[in-house]
Amino acid sequence: MSDALRLRIFAELDSVVLIDPHTHINALQPASSTLADILGYHYYTELAHSAGMPKEQVEEAGLDPKEKCGRLFANLAPLQNTVQYSWFLELAQAFFGFQGDRISADNWEPLYDAACAKQASEDWAGQVLEQSKLQAVFLTNEFDDPLEGFDTAVYIPCLRTDDLVFHLARPDVRERLEDVSGVSVGDAGSLRAALGKRFEHFKSKGAKACAISLPPDFSPARISPGRADTAIQEIGKRGTDAALSHQQALSQFVFWTLAEFCTEFHLPFDLMIGVNRRVYEAGVYQGQDLYDSRVSLIQYRELFNAFPQVTFPVSVLASVTNQELTSYAWIFPNVVTQGHWWYSNTPAFIERDLSARLEVVPQTKQIGYYSDMYKLEFALPKFRMYKRVLAKVLAERFVVDRGWSEERAIALGKCVLRENVDRVFGLGKGYAVEDLLFA
Repeated sequence: MSDALRLRIFAELDSVVLIDPHTHINALQPASSTLADILGYHYYTELAHSAGMPKEQVEEAGLDPKEKCGRLFANLAPLQNTVQYSWFLELAQAFFGFQGDRISADNWEPLYDAACAKQASEDWAGQVLEQSKLQAVFLTNEFDDPLEGFDTAVYIPCLRTDDLVFHLARPDVRERLEDVSGVSVGDAGSLRAALGKRFEHFKSKGAKACAISLPPDFSPARISPGRADTAIQEIGKRGTDAALSHQQALSQFVFWTLAEFCTEFHLPFDLMIGVNRRVYEAGVYQGQDLYDSRVSLIQYRELFNAFPQVTFPVSVLASVTNQELTSYAWIFPNVVTQGHWWYSNTPAFIERDLSARLEVVPQTKQIGYYSDMYKLEFALPKFRMYKRVLAKVLAERFVVDRGWSEERAIALGKCVLRENVDRVFGLGKGYAVEDLLFA
């Protein structure tokens, strides 16, 4: 009964049309052009490197895409047990007609050629969106992105602010801000004006969120304009050689100002908390960062208390932080659990973390999943992975353990899978269930 129940619930969840609330898609080139674009995803390069593939073979300059794929396929055998391998296999089957259950030196070239034929289609991105049941995806846009040349109803802008908060001591970042804002930054007032111009630009282009990735040692704090003036002046003189205390004060001032603008412009502020950059410095591109268990959301209590009007969808890098996140969403009205990020994005961790959230956090305060993808093809296997776990949890913990009807459990699944994305990010007045299904 349990297996049949799970499959029925999964089928209902798999019919829902999705909006992906966090990706790294390039809206001007959203889908892959060769399999190298897919295998170049850091999950594959870092795992292949971890299993013994030399970094130089992965990152050789000017490498032909087909040669790169050949090298990676020759090193994927140790990855067959991983969920990341299953993502690739599932998308190869779904999009490119691959029939086998393993990809090897004997069968990868026909797959590569079949993929190239599909990817050459003029509307390949549109085909992928339709087959993946994706209505729209959120982007990750640098603060100076002109946001031109794409449909913002499908590719939804999101203001990514890492450079503004953590790299404003670099002359090139300050120049970029001054160029796009038309404001010469010399003190707290002019910096605030420049940031305000960016919010105006993004809001006018349909942005639905502000977002940032945060290191474990960052603690938001209100910084006075006078203290910010001093920091800005010192950084203007010395750049990245300015005292760390000035750089930290500037980071805190900018971050707090962003939260103020999120209040003014009615934007949620996505916080992705806990990543340490360049831990493994010899790693492949994007395969160098790790989580740090010393992070605590207590560092954000001042922020959450100071901005009750701002919704904070929060992701934590490590599953070990999930109980704390769950507790904050339990207590704070403005804290929302969001997705299963990076090292927590495997079925074992998702099941444990999802179960805890569904048991104690109000159902309207949970954004179930986002893909974090760089190419559209990854939405289908990654969301299906999540939906399988969600179906399992709903079947076992709600229908079997608590006596819910299937219909009630499915409604909860659709709430966290799609309806809350609409609600939290202001994507309309919500959708009736029948509007979320493909005919």
